[in-house]
Amino acid sequence: MHDDAVIVQAAVTGSIATAERNPNLPMSPSAIVQSALAAWRAGAAMLHIHARTVDGIPTQDVELFNEIMTGLNEAQCDAVINLSTGSAGGRSSGPERYGCLALKPEMASFDAGSTNFGTWVFENSRPFLADMAREFAVRGVKPEVECFDTSHIVTALALRDEGLLSDPMHFQLVLGVPGGAHATLEQVAYMHSLLPSDATWSICGIGRSQLPMNLIALAAGAHLRTGLEDNLYYARGQPATGNAQLVERVVRLAQEVGRPVASPADTRRLLNLAH
Repeated sequence: MHDDAVIVQAAVTGSIATAERNPNLPMSPSAIVQSALAAWRAGAAMLHIHARTVDGIPTQDVELFNEIMTGLNEAQCDAVINLSTGSAGGRSSGPERYGCLALKPEMASFDAGSTNFGTWVFENSRPFLADMAREFAVRGVKPEVECFDTSHIVTALALRDEGLLSDPMHFQLVLGVPGGAHATLEQVAYMHSLLPSDATWSICGIGRSQLPMNLIALAAGAHLRTGLEDNLYYARGQPATGNAQLVERVVRLAQEVGRPVASPADTRRLLNLAH
């Protein structure tokens, strides 16, 4: 494994996007499994999974997360599974959000603060985050600390100082959300300057900022995220054919700039994941 290997994560479906905007967005548990497998085969060593019902409605139902994980396991997918503890687009709150940790995925998202998502608020109060951090520790799941703004990094580090999160931490800088931090080189540089020296970090950009943020991640030595959750298009006016197409592009770009693409085994070593 090279020290500069890049972890490619595919965010498969999310809880905001709809098939009306891109019919290739996976909208059922079986479709999520198939799209995730295609992304893995294209080079994604980590899969960020949201659950949806058979009708495509975002949900935090543990049984549906289990159905997706079972489908991936049965296909002998060795990617690192990173489950969402989000609010299913505002449909879920409280402990229900992190009930999926009972499935003991290797990683799960930890949204480290509240954010305006356009017209609605993605709420993550400090007491809720403390409770969720305790559940992560009990279940032995590594948090992917998602930071939509600089204050989220400050909050995450305060939780660490209180003993609720542990070093070495892994951060995902989520940039370009309407109401969150801008997706700019200057913003990346500043947010990175706040991270602990032993932390690993990744960048994802929302919508049209996805590809520029992928390129910045490759140049800055960060890991990166792509996928239909964040961006439904391959190019202006051209809907992506699926998660695999977006993964294939960043794999090519990584090869062009001389950064090896991390395998799932490499990813586990880089992120200090228990085996």
